[in-house]
Amino acid sequence: MRIPIALVLLVLFQIPAIAQQCQATLSGRVLDFHDQTPLAGATVLVLGQQKAALTDLDGRYRIEGLCEGDFEVELSHPQCLTLLYNLEIKGETRKDFEMEHHLEELEEVQVFGDILADQSKTGQEQRLSTRTLEDYSSASLGDALRTLSGVSSLNTGSNIVKPAIGGLTGSRVLILNDGVRMQDMEWGDEHAPNIDINSADQVSVVKGAAALKYAGDAIGGLVIIERERIAVKDSLYGKTLLNYVSNGRGGSASTELTRTFASGWYLNGQASYKKLGDREAPDYILSNTGMQEVGLSLHTGKRLLNQGWDLDYSFYRADIAVLRASHIGNIDDLIGSINSGEPSVVEPFTYDLGVPRQEVTHHLAKAGYYLRIKGLGKWTAQYDFQNNRRFEYDVRVGADRNKPAIDLELTTHTLMTDFTWDSSRDLKVMAGVLGRFQDNFANPDTGVRRLIPDYQKYDLGGFLTGEYRFGPDWLVEAGLRYDYNRIDAQKFYRTSRWEERGYDEDFADIVVEDLGTQLLTNPVLDFHNLSATAGARRQLDAHSELRANYAFAQRPPNPAELFSDGLHHSAARIELGDLRIGNETSHRVSLAYEREGDRWGLTLEPYLNHIQDFILLEPTGVEFTIRGAFPVWSYRQTDARLLGFDASGYYRWSAHWESQHRFSLVRGKELDQDVALINMPAPITRNTLIYRNPSWKGLEVGLESTYVFRQNEFPPNISVFSPSQQEEVVLEINTPPDAYHLLGLRAGMQFPLGKGLNLSSVLTVENLLNTRYREYLNRQRYFADDLGRNIILQLKLNY
Repeated sequence: MRIPIALVLLVLFQIPAIAQQCQATLSGRVLDFHDQTPLAGATVLVLGQQKAALTDLDGRYRIEGLCEGDFEVELSHPQCLTLLYNLEIKGETRKDFEMEHHLEELEEVQVFGDILADQSKTGQEQRLSTRTLEDYSSASLGDALRTLSGVSSLNTGSNIVKPAIGGLTGSRVLILNDGVRMQDMEWGDEHAPNIDINSADQVSVVKGAAALKYAGDAIGGLVIIERERIAVKDSLYGKTLLNYVSNGRGGSASTELTRTFASGWYLNGQASYKKLGDREAPDYILSNTGMQEVGLSLHTGKRLLNQGWDLDYSFYRADIAVLRASHIGNIDDLIGSINSGEPSVVEPFTYDLGVPRQEVTHHLAKAGYYLRIKGLGKWTAQYDFQNNRRFEYDVRVGADRNKPAIDLELTTHTLMTDFTWDSSRDLKVMAGVLGRFQDNFANPDTGVRRLIPDYQKYDLGGFLTGEYRFGPDWLVEAGLRYDYNRIDAQKFYRTSRWEERGYDEDFADIVVEDLGTQLLTNPVLDFHNLSATAGARRQLDAHSELRANYAFAQRPPNPAELFSDGLHHSAARIELGDLRIGNETSHRVSLAYEREGDRWGLTLEPYLNHIQDFILLEPTGVEFTIRGAFPVWSYRQTDARLLGFDASGYYRWSAHWESQHRFSLVRGKELDQDVALINMPAPITRNTLIYRNPSWKGLEVGLESTYVFRQNEFPPNISVFSPSQQEEVVLEINTPPDAYHLLGLRAGMQFPLGKGLNLSSVLTVENLLNTRYREYLNRQRYFADDLGRNIILQLKLNY
């Protein structure tokens, strides 16, 4: 009995001592980091003692009966990032805490979800959900973007997809990849964005130049790609996607893993691989249309409330075969292809990538730093480096058969910094500057006249934007941006071409050396560009809002528009730029009404885009070369007007049934000649009926109907001389194909595997009825039908 009695006495003697030690208090205030205003309703929890308090209207809290010692204090508030602090509690301890309460900053710490902060508060903007990005993980970014109303694409076959917004593409559409403006020779019609769609976690599309923070020359719009936001906590998670693709008899695999730490450190890695063989139209093999793609990205850094930094690297490589039947020897071949409706080359299926083909690699490295200054705002600085290498192989013989016809290397360095004043809840102001240097090297050792010359490009820019809230319902925003661009090129011209275009009179001072049959010139071109935007947003009620925006933007000509001078073999055309081309100037007015409710939702977006000195590329005639006669496509400037309307909506018929609807229409007209603009997308409507039953393993089945109208507004065709017929014939190079209707099916289920593992399976069938059709904006519509039925089986493992 002695031992139990001793233990009881020991415990009894310890109780007063413990009670005496647990009489400490913790008190203070919880304030907003930016403007030092009190945060009411915040929870202050002392871990290990499980004692907590809520802050009052003045942000004050008090916790009594605490034991003394070192403890962790957890701080939480609705819509704020939960924070942990190490704190020594002794006697009457007072501690004030600060939390990040601005919605824009919260986007940096979200872990899951599809919600992004608006890039433009008053412009027209849409977003791709994470699920849509995953559904298209075996396709391209351009394919996924086409699911949004008002977004189409300019295709070269099925593997080269350039996004178009409001009927505009190329240099008029900026792609921002995790804060870096992509520099990948976007001026080429057959140059797709060098981005692995599996590296994107969030994507938003801003229509028009309404987001001046990023650029002023995005006359068409911006595609803004962002990675998943990192939470400041200890966690390890990832996902793996496997896809089988029937049309092409291949597939893709992608995997991603993220490690985060409560200290703010994080590591993220992602890799993907895709391989497809020849694609198939409903009635024949599309010979030489396979591809192989590799993507890799690595990210690390440290993110805290007051400061942070990050280092990022991504690598992308694509080997893309171009339809063999699109290699045209002369204009009679093109006439024959257009008239016959069948490809001239159909061979057995293969995974081999023959010629013509492209090989493209893109390296991107970025270093960024941010610092939040209490009661003032946030400063950021960023440097990025890009290297883009492009080889284009043509059908050649002899010693040059394995030599590329085009060999370009584009290297870009960019340094930028900006500061955001957001200490006021109603007013936010941002200012920034940018400097960029770019070098393009066109390898002369190709045996083919260089289409694009060597050049160096210098960019300097600055912007100032602001937004102000008038009460809970009104917000206005405005911005101003200036950009200076200089291009310093070394360009060879054939003497006959130089005189034919009148350059000998207008640009005699830029001739460096006269070589007889050709001239070496040194064009140095300067461009000054001003952009501005102003808009307002009105919250009508809890479910709807109205937005209005005016954007003024200027875009300098790109190198292709200025310097193109050669033959594009797969397009069977000679392209000619013009040194006289100057800035485009866009005036875009847009409205948007958006309603989002539990039962139904609707978005209506009309817009008008008037573009002075619009730069277009059009067929203008025929030129005879040693290989035959080819149509000539020339760049010129004119005034243009684009009038468009985008609409989308949904209706939830019951707990299980929902329908979704999208419609887009844009009309482009050249005002000087009162004719339709070339390459305007046809009207399109998409309607989807969806059945969902979460209790059946998350079953979701959707049937989509896509109807593409015939484009009845197009510029006139041209007359050309046919050597075989020895007469002038009409070349229907601008005539659009017929309207078409496609059905698609999507079915998915989820299977929890326990211990944080979840398996999802999705079956997608594109062109369900194997319909024959040709798309007006597919540059290979002259030579072959578009893709037939395609079955995609996807398995996704979350862990």
